Amino acid sequence: MAGQEELARMVVRQATTAVASAATAIASTPSVSQGCPSENDYNGQIGARVSAIFVILIGSLFGAVFPVFAQKNQGLKVPQWAFFIAKYFGSGVIIATAFIHLLAPACDALTDPCLTGPITEYDWAEGIALMTIFVLFFTELMAMRYSTFGHAHDHDDSHSHHSSLSNHSHHNNLSIAATLPLPVRTTSDASGHTPGNDHLGHSREHIDHDLELNKDKPAKDFAAQMTAIFILEFGVIFHSIFVGLTLAVSGSEFATLYVVLVFHQTFEGLGLGSRLAATPWPKSRKNTPYWMGLAFAFSTPVALAVGLGVRNSYAPGSQTSLIVNGVFDSISAGILIYTGLVELMAHEFMFSEVMRKARLRVVLSAFGVMCLGAGLMAMLGKWA
Repeated sequence: MAGQEELARMVVRQATTAVASAATAIASTPSVSQGCPSENDYNGQIGARVSAIFVILIGSLFGAVFPVFAQKNQGLKVPQWAFFIAKYFGSGVIIATAFIHLLAPACDALTDPCLTGPITEYDWAEGIALMTIFVLFFTELMAMRYSTFGHAHDHDDSHSHHSSLSNHSHHNNLSIAATLPLPVRTTSDASGHTPGNDHLGHSREHIDHDLELNKDKPAKDFAAQMTAIFILEFGVIFHSIFVGLTLAVSGSEFATLYVVLVFHQTFEGLGLGSRLAATPWPKSRKNTPYWMGLAFAFSTPVALAVGLGVRNSYAPGSQTSLIVNGVFDSISAGILIYTGLVELMAHEFMFSEVMRKARLRVVLSAFGVMCLGAGLMAMLGKWA
């Protein structure tokens, strides 16, 4: 009898140990076995969420449209230093948005433990961003090539054309120089070239001469500039849509997200608006920057309104939402990385004649303002 009781106690102990081990194993198993959540954290506060639609709209409109309006309406007497600050502050905002607000969330979304299948077998966030950068480079390369070589003269033709107009160029050199933002040498040799200029310098002189003869003719790189602007617009709009959907169904963190996203969208709009204001739009497209600014300004409020409409069914943590959000964030990250590093940093600082000839104080001021914009946007990434 005593032996049977001892055996029973041993069996109970073994069973208890097995159950405890199983419970520990289940607790330590990744949430992939539990599946992705099918609900959101919406907790009411509908009045505050509706107010966010209009507050974010006002901030986005100010950031994206006001720089364009101020640039077109000189009667407002906005000082040039304000445009200077807005331009380089916005550049920093865009660069920080690419890494902190797009690439990092894309990595988190596409590596969520609840995901299964091929999406978990590779670092798709970085891979998609990399592919996007190469696609953008090829697109802009083709746009610039066809706008330059498809409509401009060949090297030999430009020389002959310039020689045939050399007499006319002598009479108009001073008027052309007056229209340029930088000092140019107006002394010409017998062939009409500015002494010391290389082939690129000759090409710029020839194009400027054509622009003086026909002021409505777009610059040779207008198509490339438009490509870069529309690419930037695409990237920030898709990011803004998912931001609005997330805010609509957020839970206890709603109040923090509300405040942060107001600044987030205002700064991001300023980055876009400063680029739209700095672009030389032709008269036939003078309203295009306004439409582009409005498209950005309404993207988050409209997405927020849609998110409130589907708040009972939209689950940002579901497998479909995570993959869609992660893929589009990766694409947007690639867009803004390329735009920020190539268009805004390299072109504006290293390849800009204005910056190359500017005083060191001006260059350092621009760099400092850009760092300020990037720093503030990166700090906002702690909350949103």
